[in-house]
Amino acid sequence: MEVRVLMWFWWLMLICDLIIPIIMLVVGRMMWKHCPKQINRVIGYRTARSMKNMDTWKFAHEYCGQLWWRIGLIMLVPSVIIHIPFYCSDDNIIGIVTLILVAIQVIVLIASIFPTEAALKKRFNDDGTRR
Repeated sequence: MEVRVLMWFWWLMLICDLIIPIIMLVVGRMMWKHCPKQINRVIGYRTARSMKNMDTWKFAHEYCGQLWWRIGLIMLVPSVIIHIPFYCSDDNIIGIVTLILVAIQVIVLIASIFPTEAALKKRFNDDGTRR
């Protein structure tokens, strides 16, 4: 009976660890292919540099969307592989592995801002005009 409970917990934690890569895949694809039609403060990639004008807005969404899509795809496989050795482990160990993996995924998600901002800075002047 206890092994069954641990197996369900393992599956639940695996699903939790796949949420961020799957969201990055789906949202990245949406940003890349379907940029919000208007610059807004509610939805989309919103930084001071990306919101200068429609050109910077579209570029930021396309760049960040492609980046998120690639990162999400890359993170899927390790997220599954990391869980395999812990299949029948103690629930505390599985929980710690999940916590560490989600923390890494969140750091990678937040870190994706830096290359996007660097690409915007390289491609556009401070006033939002193309270089």
